[in-house]
Amino acid sequence: MALFSEAADVSVRPAVPGDEVAVTAIQIESWRSAHGDVLGAAVIDALDVPRMQEQWAGAVSAPPGPGFAVLVALAADRIVGFAAVSPGQLVALEVQPSHQRSGHGSRLLSAAVDRLRQDGSEEVVAWILDGDSAREQFLGGAGLGPDHRTRTLATGLRDVVEHRWSASI
Repeated sequence: MALFSEAADVSVRPAVPGDEVAVTAIQIESWRSAHGDVLGAAVIDALDVPRMQEQWAGAVSAPPGPGFAVLVALAADRIVGFAAVSPGQLVALEVQPSHQRSGHGSRLLSAAVDRLRQDGSEEVVAWILDGDSAREQFLGGAGLGPDHRTRTLATGLRDVVEHRWSASI
């Protein structure tokens, strides 16, 4: 058995064309696992998977401007999580449920914050779905906190509430 391998066992890299299929699958699996009770199975089942893949492909291949990026977490050569940023904001951070609590979320968050800093942001903002205590604990442990702003999103089948968390970076 070799002491070292050619590639890191775990890592984060910028997303590349073709990653959109894995990113979409992870997003849906994560939402079903973490938000199934809030969103409801009907909302998740109604997601337009090809359209989601198309949106992620565009975000990877042709970001709308500076400060937009998609990052993926790898376990060996397999994508197990992703993060998306826009100027000053963590738009998404999801890790496949079977790979949670393995450091992938922390690596993704660190890389996302590094990217935000690189692009000139002095603050990171994240929106947390009402009742997502695991995400609150994770982001709270990383130094983000609630700033008492909320927004309501219409899903087409039901409205959901998100709470804004932020931190200086």
